[in-house]
Amino acid sequence: MKLTKEGLKSAEWKSKGYSLPKFDFDNVQKNTFENPFWIHFGAGNIFRAFQANVVQNLLNEGVIDSGLVVAEGYDYEIIEKMYRPHDNVGALVTLKGNGSVEKTVVASIMEALTADSENQKDWERLLEIFRKPSLQMVSFTITEKGYLLKKANGEFMPGVEDDFANGPVLPKSYIGKVVTCLHERFVNGELPVAMVSMDNCSHNGDKLYAAVNEFAKEWENRGVCKHGFADYVNNSSKVSFPWTMIDKITPRPDAKIEKILKDDGIEQLEPVITSKNTYVAPFVNAEECQYLVIEDNFPNGRPELEKAGLYFTDRETVDKVEKMKVCTCLNPLHTALAIFGNLLGFTLIADEMKDEDLVKLVNILGYKEGLPVVVDPKILSPKAFIDEVVQKRIPNPFMPDTPQRIACDTSQKLSIRFGETIKAYQKRSDLNVADLKVIPFIFAGWLRYLMAIDDNGNKFELSPDPLLSDVCKYVEKVELSKEFDVHNTVEPLLRRKEIFGVDLYEAGLAPKVESYFEKMTFAPGSVRKTLQEVIG
Repeated sequence: MKLTKEGLKSAEWKSKGYSLPKFDFDNVQKNTFENPFWIHFGAGNIFRAFQANVVQNLLNEGVIDSGLVVAEGYDYEIIEKMYRPHDNVGALVTLKGNGSVEKTVVASIMEALTADSENQKDWERLLEIFRKPSLQMVSFTITEKGYLLKKANGEFMPGVEDDFANGPVLPKSYIGKVVTCLHERFVNGELPVAMVSMDNCSHNGDKLYAAVNEFAKEWENRGVCKHGFADYVNNSSKVSFPWTMIDKITPRPDAKIEKILKDDGIEQLEPVITSKNTYVAPFVNAEECQYLVIEDNFPNGRPELEKAGLYFTDRETVDKVEKMKVCTCLNPLHTALAIFGNLLGFTLIADEMKDEDLVKLVNILGYKEGLPVVVDPKILSPKAFIDEVVQKRIPNPFMPDTPQRIACDTSQKLSIRFGETIKAYQKRSDLNVADLKVIPFIFAGWLRYLMAIDDNGNKFELSPDPLLSDVCKYVEKVELSKEFDVHNTVEPLLRRKEIFGVDLYEAGLAPKVESYFEKMTFAPGSVRKTLQEVIG
């Protein structure tokens, strides 16, 4: 059994329980080549597990008759060493909460291109696709960093300055390549298109727009592109930049899943680690739950993607869904488990959901403290969303997610994941900030985490965080079982609005944080003891 177009003809696939493509491959390939409707930048795991499978389902149901084109503008080896040897065919293993797996062969990707201006064949084909009137959507999963034109120190990213100077000719930077393709669409009749970021970051469409617009303005000012390009980019009836909210956990390909597939008889499953350190395999493993909410703004129309479970709505609703997920219903629960998972010696998030105390902690955080301030987006029920998170998603034993990974960059997360809830309590006459107990306990837990000593008194390694050296200094002199002046120790930190979203003294929560932190430093076992006291 081989993951190739020819290999799919084997009868073994069905006998081994695989769901196979049900469409006429040759016909779909021909339609895609002649009239592509969707090209995606970013050939990573989330695209293969989510968007590619959505299109496959629509092809199977006869809703559409054209497949996907994918382009990779950062790591060309993903295309050259993984996609092409397998004819763009891959296996999707869905990891269900009950421990079972669902196996699907995904073959909806009809073309895979390197977005490399020095690869003449691929580059010409990419430009040709952007000249096609049929093209409706250009989507992206290139990570939030992919939209940055400058580094933190103000220097331009590699290739950006050259691209500014050279205009739409042999671009080097990722965004430069994208804008060159869009310019091609402009000079060939100002054809309409939706530029859709599907990256997991707030107001993602604005981030994409800002990068594209800066290029367009620079090129116009320097006279290196056709006049009117900046107006085209800023004409929403021609080019749109919808907001989206995406939610699906897709861990890196797991060895246990590889073994399942090998035992089924699938050949050539070996993963590839590229020279840029990307880890890819002919299969992807992902959780069952998934959400993609999209602002319905498509100047050139769109297929009926809602028939595959995607949500189309207005910008305001996308924003509400995103805030529901990030500020209350999912991400705060993850962060709480990450902090206390490290302190209590866990190495798997799913295992934490076997701990009665931690389950009670996330339940109070989600349902009691978070849910009252959620603005209901209507298209998704916040309570049903939390139910799914607590009952299905986090406890999923197949999800190889660790508190150590999720604890990365915690200093950057506290403000949005907890500070927004505090602010909402402050604004509401029917809610009292003083009633919050789990959120200040999580803040105290983070201070205790920064000591890098677990609840048994053993040292552990802190996860990467840009502010680590800065925030650790506040607790560097605190030792287990030794008295200290808690107020003078932590006050400067608890006043930092950029970390917590509010000054915790002004909010009236600092005394609780101080008290919980002090209690957790009394002796080994004090974290567990204080946790039990807080949850009651």
